[in-house]
Amino acid sequence: MKRKTLLSALIASLLLGLGAGAVHAQNKTVIKLGWTTTDGAQDPYAIAARAFKSHVEAASKGSIEVQMFPNRQLGDEKPMLEGLRFGTVDASIMTNAVMAQIEPGYQLNDLPFLYASEAQAHKVLDGKVGAELARRLETKGIITLAAMEGGFRNMINNKKPVQNPADVSGVKYRVMQNPVYIDMFNSMGGSAVPMAWGETFTAVQQGTIDGLEIPLAVIDSSKYNEVTKYLSLTNHTYSVIYLLVSKRTMDKLTPEQRKIMSDSAKLAQAEQRKASAENSKQLVTALQAKGMAVNTISDPAAFRKSVAPVYEKFRPSIGADLLNMALEQVK
Repeated sequence: MKRKTLLSALIASLLLGLGAGAVHAQNKTVIKLGWTTTDGAQDPYAIAARAFKSHVEAASKGSIEVQMFPNRQLGDEKPMLEGLRFGTVDASIMTNAVMAQIEPGYQLNDLPFLYASEAQAHKVLDGKVGAELARRLETKGIITLAAMEGGFRNMINNKKPVQNPADVSGVKYRVMQNPVYIDMFNSMGGSAVPMAWGETFTAVQQGTIDGLEIPLAVIDSSKYNEVTKYLSLTNHTYSVIYLLVSKRTMDKLTPEQRKIMSDSAKLAQAEQRKASAENSKQLVTALQAKGMAVNTISDPAAFRKSVAPVYEKFRPSIGADLLNMALEQVK
């Protein structure tokens, strides 16, 4: 009888424990975070996601769980952006160019040769310009938590190294389906070929296009060193990737949880930017070792002069005040 009583007590205790665990799981706040690239060790999106997850879960003592969904598991960037607006997607890390589709002010960051260095970009993005962009985006139902670093975009091709604007002339470059990028290459005398990312590797391999513009990390992770010869460190566009959260998701959180999300994003931003800078230095050396011919450009001012018409074309949609504020800070 005693054994039965003891056994019953043990079973009751286990059931209570399981019940407590289930309640804890139900009370846990889950944030689903999606992005379109890989979860690789050097992928800038993945580095940002892992850092954010780590800081949020530590600061909340596990009461907030950040679940990660790389490789377009929550959709491509445009559907994710719409999901953020309507609250069907909690959070995302995505490129600046896509956000410009719902808030034209973000075309500012895609302007060619705007930023001369990472430090200069950070100064603008962390200051009044970044705050104004965030304010505009919040009116569309999306909150900006941090501006992460995708790294500068550079030109790769199979025709010739690019040292001055004239070297772009006559070369067919794949560009994103984005008017700023199309006009940038056309203004330098190149041939801009808008093309979906999924078609690009084969197009270069078969010679349909001569090259493309791309961040260093993606050259390496996508093995473009195997199909292109020349890597020119043009640094023509600073690639901003934003950590975003749906306003509807944020509004459901307690004030304490919202603070944890914001504070963790800033810590993750500093961590991710540092890792991205270190990776960029290593990647140039690695790509050279894999056979790419690497060069720097001789006169950045000449490039900025050649794309001046692009600035004037997009001034109205960006907003003259915002553009002038940014240009003043990058002098």
